[in-house]
Formats: sequence, structure tokens, C-alpha cells
Amino acid sequence: MQVVLLAGGLGSRLSEETVRVPKPMVEVGGRPIILHVMDIYSHWGHHDFVVACGFKAMQMKGFFQGLHLLNNDFTVALCDGALKLAPNRVTDWSVSVVDTGLSTMTGGRLRRLRTWLADETFMVTYSDGVGNVDIDALLKFHRSHGKLATVTAVQPPARFGNLELDGDQVTEFTEKVQKHETWINGGYFVFEPGVLDYLSADDEPLESAPLARLAQDGQLMAYKHTGFWHPMDTVRDRDTLDGLACDAVPPWLAFAGAPERVVQPGLVHA
Repeated sequence: MQVVLLAGGLGSRLSEETVRVPKPMVEVGGRPIILHVMDIYSHWGHHDFVVACGFKAMQMKGFFQGLHLLNNDFTVALCDGALKLAPNRVTDWSVSVVDTGLSTMTGGRLRRLRTWLADETFMVTYSDGVGNVDIDALLKFHRSHGKLATVTAVQPPARFGNLELDGDQVTEFTEKVQKHETWINGGYFVFEPGVLDYLSADDEPLESAPLARLAQDGQLMAYKHTGFWHPMDTVRDRDTLDGLACDAVPPWLAFAGAPERVVQPGLVHA
């Protein structure tokens, strides 16, 4: 099943990094975050990726074109540049990298991929948010309801301390505890081809009119993910994920009941 990675935005809230690289190329644990997202799908057996790039598209294309070299050892003959690969791991990913335009919005990027997608169910996510989403369970849920679209609903990470008040008296002080059931769009969509008919223009964000129309038509369902999920919107987010990536198994690859995976199939660590 094809997995679309929306990877073309400017990442303006992470401008300290995106002034030099596209946001999906910002490193977490020494590897671009887009590879961590791809690791999640790869864990569940999905290896056919379509990357919808835009901002700094040439960098994105060059990275994936050279990934097979970065991923393996090699010998180069300096007289003529001939290369001899010495593979040290198998990465059975197929990655299509498509320039969907510098200013195109997320809905428009997906719309421009119509000819790249097979006429079957496909998945879509952002390239800057990681979570230990059970992709098998997500697909099972999607197939069970028969609607056109499923969005993975997540609870945002708690960022602030919580005060319980009785008048002016503080009765309870807790640090970063999420006590209210708030659900937001966490990406990790599953779409039927009919969703593409809801996309009308390049300047249309997927998150506005298309998803709103799908909801109004009763065609959008939510798969509730209660495990780990974290976006990378700011330098603080990047630093948080960078620290978590040092774990033997990062929390976005710690799947309940699944065997641990210490070695990941993407870019080799330095």
C-alpha cells in the first residue's frame, strides 16, 4: 500500500533549522525526521513511499537519490569514479520524490499526486510528527467503517503545568499532566481514491475545506491513538525528540506486543 509523505512546507516556526534544510530533513538523533516517520510504516510492512516535496525540493531529491550510498559502505575508484557497493543492510523501500510546487498547500500537494497513486486505498501523513501508531489496527478500523477517510486522532503533549483552584486557593498543582480529553489531528490518514475528488485547488489546505466537506458528508472517521505522539513544530520539539531518539528503542517505535527493533532501516547513524 502506498504511503504519501507531505513534505513541502516552509516550516516557518522552525526557521532556525529550515533556513538551511527543508523541515523533513531536520535531524533527530542524527537522522532526518522524515526517516523516523518512514520507519514507523516500514515496521508494519509498508515500504512504498511517495514524498510530496516543495520547499528546497532539490535537497530532498538529492538526499533520497544518494541514500543508498549513505546506507551502505562502498569502494570508489578515484581514476574514473566507478563505485562498488558493499551492502551492510537491506532496505526494501521504494521512494518516489515528486516536486509538488513551492507554494502549494497540503491539499494541493495531494491533488498533484493523483497520477502517481494507484486506484486503491492509500495512506497519508506529515513528515514531522512521530507516534507509535499501530498501522495494522488503523487499517482494520478504516476497513470496518466503509467510509472514504480516516484520520488518526491524538491527544496533544501537555506543555504547561495545571492548577486546580477553589476560588483563589490553589488546591492542586501538577506539572504537565493532561487531564482533559482533547483530540487533535495527528495525521496518519487512510484514504480511499474518492477523497481526491474533494481536492479542488493548489492553494487549499487539506485540513480546511476538504476534510470539512468529508466530515459534513459523513465520510470522515477518527481512529483514536492513545499512545505516544509528538510533533516537531519548534526548536523545543526538536530538542525533545532528539533526546528521545537516544533510547535503544525510541518511543515512536515502541509498539505494544511487538518485538523491539534496535536497528532501523533508514540512514546509518554516524
